[in-house]
Amino acid sequence: MNTPDDEIRTEPRPEPLRALGLLSGGLDSTLAARLLMDQGIEVECVNFHTGFCIQSHTGALRNPKPGAAPPRHDALHAAGNLGIRLHLVDIAEDYVRIVTDPKHGYGKNLNPCLDCKIFMVQKAFEMMRTMGFHFLFTGEVLGQRPMSQRRDTFPVIDRESGAGGWLLRPLTALRMPLTEPEKRGWVDRSRLMGFSGRNRKPQMALAKQLGIVEYPSPAGGCCFLTDENYARKLRDLWEYRGTRAYAMEDILLLKAGRHLRPAPHYKLVIGRDDSENHFLSGFVEGRILIKARDIPGPLTLVEGMPEAEDLRLACRLAARFGKAREMPEVAMVVETQGRREIYQVAPLPAHEIDEAWYV
Repeated sequence: MNTPDDEIRTEPRPEPLRALGLLSGGLDSTLAARLLMDQGIEVECVNFHTGFCIQSHTGALRNPKPGAAPPRHDALHAAGNLGIRLHLVDIAEDYVRIVTDPKHGYGKNLNPCLDCKIFMVQKAFEMMRTMGFHFLFTGEVLGQRPMSQRRDTFPVIDRESGAGGWLLRPLTALRMPLTEPEKRGWVDRSRLMGFSGRNRKPQMALAKQLGIVEYPSPAGGCCFLTDENYARKLRDLWEYRGTRAYAMEDILLLKAGRHLRPAPHYKLVIGRDDSENHFLSGFVEGRILIKARDIPGPLTLVEGMPEAEDLRLACRLAARFGKAREMPEVAMVVETQGRREIYQVAPLPAHEIDEAWYV
């Protein structure tokens, strides 16, 4: 039974009624925006950059061929298809504390999903008030994400973000208490959805009904912090440095190449193809660069404080992953702070690579 506070009361609807949404470019957030637009609500959206987005990294790393179209940004693409304005906001600097010290802890890997959602909703709610929007919305669905989209976590997000009853979740609204826009009669609750669970078929059916035919594969991962391999590399970085602090350069570099730590005091990052070699070439400053002389092979960066014998092993490892792997000896160029040396080494045989070196 509804209490008086839950009763829908008719109040004059602002004209235009404006809503700000969080848009990833995925199916859920696209549908949430469209449901409100179909009620005559003026919708704009925001997409936050944290530095951990898989799609943006992949686009930057995999350089397209000359003349090819640039990699698609899902949120921009979805906003274009919807015909709405999208605000792109970089929150990477402020996001550091969310990753290093999440109040609500991590998920399976290093994903602070609940803290992340609270932080993003808080940022969006501040924008909502500053820019004159009347309420906030997301594409969240009850029971879809195990850490942040639960019946007990939605109220935590609402409360700790400060958004309170001004956050509407159009795809799962019928399973949730009334929000302020619904109570005031600004939003027709009967035209919202009551989706729940991880099955995306209802969303796909709704997309077909609304004529939305182009969207990323539902349930795809979008954050490196949920990736086991990336999380392992980040933990290794924190352990080596003795602190959980990181810079944007650090988290970018963790996304490319083979990472090997033959000893605690140094690490190698070895490019796996031409695109990664090109990417790693932008991180040479402050690191040791190793590459084969006159033979195709990986660009290798060395971090830390390696000794002379460490560099020799690093050269042998770098040679192992290049075209020279079957040669008895190869000349490897080692560049350190403008100084250039040549190491003549035998590529390291595969059986001599300790699996424990891989980060």
